[in-house]
Amino acid sequence: MSSAEISPEPPSVDPRDNAPQFVLPLVVRLEKTVPPARTDALETAARAVLTLLSDDRAAGDGEWAEAVRDWEDARIRKVVRRARGAEWRKASALPGITVTGTAAEVRVFPPVPLDGWPKELIKLQVSGTELDDPVAPAPPAPGRPVLWINPGLEMSAGKTMAQAGHGAQLAWWALDETERKAWRESGFALSVRTADPGRWAELTSSGLPVVRDAGFTEIAPGPTVAVEGGSRFCPLPRERRP
Repeated sequence: MSSAEISPEPPSVDPRDNAPQFVLPLVVRLEKTVPPARTDALETAARAVLTLLSDDRAAGDGEWAEAVRDWEDARIRKVVRRARGAEWRKASALPGITVTGTAAEVRVFPPVPLDGWPKELIKLQVSGTELDDPVAPAPPAPGRPVLWINPGLEMSAGKTMAQAGHGAQLAWWALDETERKAWRESGFALSVRTADPGRWAELTSSGLPVVRDAGFTEIAPGPTVAVEGGSRFCPLPRERRP
C-alpha cells in the first residue's frame, strides 16, 4: 500500500494511538500515456504537503485548521492514491490543492478520519504507483534542502512519496516563521534523492531530522528519510563531516 506514518516510538507504546486517527490524502495523476518520472513525483508530493501546511486554511481559525490539528495530535499518516481521466477530474473537484512539478501533478487534501474518506477518493487505487526515472537524476541543486531516501529499502513510488512528504513535514516543523516564509517564497525548493549506501549511516547519525516509519505497510519499522538542510532555503543542519 502507498501509505506511510511518522512514528518515533514502537506502535505498541505510542500514546498517540489513543487519539482519533486521521490521514492526509494525496492523489497522484497517472495517465496511461505519459506518467511522470519517479523523482519528479517524489519532489512534487513533498512540496504538496508543504503547500497544505503553509496554507491559511490550515492555520488559526482556517476551515482546515481543526482537521490538521487533530491529524497532528495522532499518528502522522499519509496515503497516496492514483487517478487518471474522470477519476482525476472528480478528485480535483474536492477541496484541496493541486501542486505541479516538471510533469507530475499531485493533489493534496485536508486530513480526513482514517475510516471517513470521501467516496471520490476511497475508490482510488493505492497500488500500481510504480514509476521510474528515464534518466538518472542530476545531483541535488546547491543551497536546497535534500530529502535523502534510505537506499536499503524497496518501496513503491507511492510509499516513497508519502515518506518524502514526512521528511518535508519534519523540516517544516523545525523552522521558525521567517524561515518558513523564505522557503514558501522559493516555491518550496527541495530535492529528493536516494542516498549512497555508504553514506546512509552517516546521514542518520549526524543529528539530522530522520523519518522513522511505523512499519504498518510494505516495510519494517525504521528510518526511511534523512532531512538535510539548505543554505539558501530551509536552513536546517547538514551532515557533519570530519
